[in-house]
Amino acid sequence: MIDAGVEASLERFNDRTLLAAGKVNLISLQAVEQRFGTRWSMRQDQVHGFAERILQRGVGPRGLFLRVSATDFLIVQPDLSRLAGQAACVRYLREMLMHFLGDAQLADTGVLQVTRIASGAIDAQVVDVRAAEQGAAAPPTETENAPSKGSSAAATAEPQPRPSVDRWSPFVSADGRQLRVSATLEPVYELKGFNRIGFRMIRRVIDTRSKEHLTPAAVAELSAADRLRIDLATIARGIDRVLADGGGERQLSLIVPLSYTSLASVRGRSELVAPLREAERHVTCGVICEICDIEGVPAGGLHAAVALIKPFTLLVVGRLAGLATATLGRLKGTGVRALSIECPPGLGDHEFTVWAAKTIRQAKRVAASVMVYGVESGRRAGELGLLGATHVSLRTA
Repeated sequence: MIDAGVEASLERFNDRTLLAAGKVNLISLQAVEQRFGTRWSMRQDQVHGFAERILQRGVGPRGLFLRVSATDFLIVQPDLSRLAGQAACVRYLREMLMHFLGDAQLADTGVLQVTRIASGAIDAQVVDVRAAEQGAAAPPTETENAPSKGSSAAATAEPQPRPSVDRWSPFVSADGRQLRVSATLEPVYELKGFNRIGFRMIRRVIDTRSKEHLTPAAVAELSAADRLRIDLATIARGIDRVLADGGGERQLSLIVPLSYTSLASVRGRSELVAPLREAERHVTCGVICEICDIEGVPAGGLHAAVALIKPFTLLVVGRLAGLATATLGRLKGTGVRALSIECPPGLGDHEFTVWAAKTIRQAKRVAASVMVYGVESGRRAGELGLLGATHVSLRTA
């Protein structure tokens, strides 16, 4: 049922061609209303405002949306195919549910395809979310956000299709910014024989409006739900990059950076396990999980996170932002098998030697393996090997 007073506005949506093509959809926030209970009357204006901001950014200049009841929004995106439009609506609803409930699973039943708009009511049926997302992500596409080429690709897809980064990125953060996750691969070498073991991911989180790259500190300040979404997009992006940049050669491993907050929560781990297993299918030896933002984390909490994610990865690495003595002390006995750290750019030869000797000496007290990223030359990589480092990546342009 729709609210009184919106019938006149429905004319733009009551188009036979659009309805027949399946391009008119409805998203329902009833799950938020039910979870809030008696608080709904106080919170509904806030919910409506947040939902409208997401839809304004998402539907584009040719799309339309209209709130037709306290919990329902009509959406039409004429430039998208039926499946792509439905998949987009699922993304919008997931973002809303994650923001208010911290759980996006109910989005699977909250998107409906409108079949008829009548006086005072709308007829709609729940969409098949899996079919929509498979169809929207089916290759070939020209860009990440390109419309689907049709539903036939979904019928021939693998039983466990590659996760689509479009499902997670871009997204609207809790503070209202639209963020996008980008990643490049950098080869990682084992120093004993200087053999390539695979790639590490250089992840970037970008504000799509300002084009600003968020610093690691800025990413750490995002909400836990935002960081989980970034982690899910990171895994999907890593799979895309391994398949696109691997030159047709099956790689040994992929080092995936994930936030501690995502791995420390039951919901975060449950959502990350499936894409990690999917990533494992595309490498020979397995996925290496690199836990970020470990500064200040209690040793017991980190030990629990490592123990619970370890069965799904080849190795667990702790990512260091610096050489804080307190952080290194807490890492002992947590199950972290290796430590990784970025080599500071622009160091002279003497400065580099002093930094490398101190870094490796302190890191070796905690972990047997030390990985140094972004090394400027093969000569410096060799020096790191003599000082005790086990792996390096060479800085690319």
